[in-house]
Amino acid sequence: MARWWRPLAVALLLTLFGVELLFAWPSLTAALAHLRTPDPGKVAAALFAELAAMGAYARMQRRLLRSAGVRVPLYRHAALAYAAHSLSVTLPGGPAFSTRFNFQQMRRFGASPAVASWCIALSGILSAAALATVTTVSAVAAQGTPPWPTLAGLAVGAVLLTVGIRRLARRPDTVAALIGAVVARINRLRRRPGEHGVDRVTAFVEQLGAVRLTPGNAIVAGAHALLNWLLDAACLWLCLHAVSGSGISVTQLLLTFCAGYAAATITIVPGGLGVIDSALILGLLAGGVDTGTAIATVVLYRLISFGFVIGTGWIAWAVLQRRSRNSHPADTTTSRSAVR
Repeated sequence: MARWWRPLAVALLLTLFGVELLFAWPSLTAALAHLRTPDPGKVAAALFAELAAMGAYARMQRRLLRSAGVRVPLYRHAALAYAAHSLSVTLPGGPAFSTRFNFQQMRRFGASPAVASWCIALSGILSAAALATVTTVSAVAAQGTPPWPTLAGLAVGAVLLTVGIRRLARRPDTVAALIGAVVARINRLRRRPGEHGVDRVTAFVEQLGAVRLTPGNAIVAGAHALLNWLLDAACLWLCLHAVSGSGISVTQLLLTFCAGYAAATITIVPGGLGVIDSALILGLLAGGVDTGTAIATVVLYRLISFGFVIGTGWIAWAVLQRRSRNSHPADTTTSRSAVR
């Protein structure tokens, strides 16, 4: 059965693709016409906005590490941001590779295992919360009626997160005792000695005592996370104006942008290829942009936000890997002893 099923499936897919290409050809030719004559100044501005967005993310992580006493030049954070992003969006299971790479590099920055893990986790939380904030504010502006339950939930979540992190940083011993009790119970279920692994867990938690996430640091880090998304959306807006003079409201563009990246969370395709693009095109069409302009806008935006950034990220990854291999053996010994 498999002998004829696979060729039939391939033939059906090729036929479907051919039919879609036939019907979409006028829109594609219009999009190519727009791409041949973009405004160079606006393209440069879009590229600058995307670079600034990546810089904002790097500054967010730098602020978090600084709150734990780890000070590293901004260019090293920027290189890590580009490299980790490329790993995350281009490899199958990319987020796992990205997290591991982030952890390794932060350890080389001088962060303890607990501080590195804390920074990676909080970076993801802040980034997700910032995107949710942009989405909520855009929806409020579009509908005119604020979704109070959503806003209240975000506010309560932010307050609880900040208070919890500060509590953990100030009194890690109380949390360590609680975790030790949980580990002991798990050991009993696994028929192991109750104290097995407790010392490692408690030592890990106690390392968080180095963190001093003041309200000022939390606000600055959150602002950088918000800027990361807003500057990325500005890149999309500039790409639209680079290929055409047609406009779209800021509210509609932000909703389109947020819908595109929300759709990317349910795909396993590297970089959300096809999923993000389709969502962005549909959002632009809903905002009154013609099909050719919408396709050209998204193609240009993805060339910058995906092609250029990913290419830069892989170069940064290669440089960081080379520096790691060429690092002094004594540094490696120190790092390993610190882990123990």
